[in-house]
Amino acid sequence: MGHSLLCMMGFFLLSTVICGNAEAKPKTELRADRTAVPVGGSVTLTCSVSPSSSSSSGWKYYWYRYDSYYKLVTSPDAVFLSNGQISVSEGGLYWCRGGRGEPVYYTEDSKYVRIDTTASSRPVVTLYPNWSEIYRGETITVRCEIHGGDTEWDYEWETNSTIKPPNQNESRIRSASSSNSGNYRCKGRMKSSQHNTTEWSDSVTLTVSHNKPRPVLTVSPSWLSPGASVTLNCEVEHPSAGWSFYWYKAVPDLSEKSYSYELLPDGSGTAQDSYIIHGQTHTAGYVCRAGRGDPEYHTDHSQPKFVWSADVHSAASLTVSPDRVQHFTSDSVSLTCEGNFTEWRVRKFSEDGRLYSVCRRMTGSTCNINTSESDTGVYWCESGSGEFSSAVNITVQSMLLYIYFLDLNDLDVT
Repeated sequence: MGHSLLCMMGFFLLSTVICGNAEAKPKTELRADRTAVPVGGSVTLTCSVSPSSSSSSGWKYYWYRYDSYYKLVTSPDAVFLSNGQISVSEGGLYWCRGGRGEPVYYTEDSKYVRIDTTASSRPVVTLYPNWSEIYRGETITVRCEIHGGDTEWDYEWETNSTIKPPNQNESRIRSASSSNSGNYRCKGRMKSSQHNTTEWSDSVTLTVSHNKPRPVLTVSPSWLSPGASVTLNCEVEHPSAGWSFYWYKAVPDLSEKSYSYELLPDGSGTAQDSYIIHGQTHTAGYVCRAGRGDPEYHTDHSQPKFVWSADVHSAASLTVSPDRVQHFTSDSVSLTCEGNFTEWRVRKFSEDGRLYSVCRRMTGSTCNINTSESDTGVYWCESGSGEFSSAVNITVQSMLLYIYFLDLNDLDVT
């Protein structure tokens, strides 16, 4: 039995499958000049029958909208600009189709276009704490704030960082990294009407530094008068960014060839970036560090800085042989640590501000060196029991240069 006979016999289901339609329904296309209605504005929608599917003449256009239910769009829901073009100011899902003839023959439905309505409230992105730079490992909160009214919102974030915040009003970054660096902006969508949104906020930049900060400690004075007050100052790269300060005494640790740190009295989390020590009499070393945030983030410790005393009556002392301040290059100089201690190391603070251990191996409590000009500096001893000796300032000069200056002094310039 042929296809035409089956169709003539009216076997409806079978003919639908085998015969099909003589011609597929024309398609429609829906375009919008924007996807969000601006505050006080409108969006223009244009519907057209695809020319490739059928002649475009004689069509009348029908418009539909879905927000919480399906609805045929009529006046005053839209302004009908022309046949096939309307202006709308309400959000929702819109689609259209064409129809012509009597009875009306309809095209296929267009694909839907989502139109949002922009609320008058505009969100603001804030960083808390609002510091100009965040360091790796710190905790920071990125917050989207929408002011005005008691509307409940869903939130959407846009960022060029590697990690996108969840769609909530705030995101707490518990251990920041460079992946969190970037520009952040947000918008809100009403819970009661998902087609009502705010505009995008302005972007806020979050910068996360990979390097952990190290504060710089200064001490004044460097050389002590017995019983003088010593002022410590601790400086961080961004001094106004919520830092509190911690103050420590440096305790020599000969086994680690370094120092351990002992918190000074009332030296925990002070608001001031300075700390005064009253009545200092002996050579001592100090360090500081800073902390901020909740939970508190700490910088590295500063490099140790020292105040020196030449007091020969201290519990430990350094003697230099030959006993003079001025030495010459290639001199043999002995540095001897004295006191009731068994282990020692000799330390030097050079003219370029660097700290050195002078002798890798000591003969008992004595360190022997052959001097060069780079040996100029302040020397002291440190014991395995954590004591500092008195300090000695040593200057090393070239003998040839010394003789040259002597010759200049002998010249008769009159």
